[in-house]
Amino acid sequence: MRRDDRDDPFDDIFSEIERMMEDMTGENVDISAGPSDTGFGADAHFTIHEETDRVRVVGDLPGIEKGDIDIRCDGQTLTVAADTAHREYEEHLDLPARVDEHTASASFNNGVLDVTLDRVERSADIGFE
Repeated sequence: MRRDDRDDPFDDIFSEIERMMEDMTGENVDISAGPSDTGFGADAHFTIHEETDRVRVVGDLPGIEKGDIDIRCDGQTLTVAADTAHREYEEHLDLPARVDEHTASASFNNGVLDVTLDRVERSADIGFE
């Protein structure tokens, strides 16, 4: 992997960056080639906010349209999937509390997904007679 602009004063810096990236990934990396479109798993970031009566999941999904998103929940795991012409993505998020998936609401604005789910009441204690 050689850069074409050998007279570039920053050539040594770019070469060192490429070498370090190759060491980390075990693959040949050419930073002069620009970004690749191999999925956005590394670009998607989710945060889970546990509140008293609900759980909120906020995620950044860059480059995804609202119609491409599929959200599912089984009460313990939230699954966010997106399937576009260029990428496929699926993330399984373990929730910190049981939730009622039938009360879920979601919004998507400017690449930010916000899902709110009501917490399920803790099960009742069963006493002995």
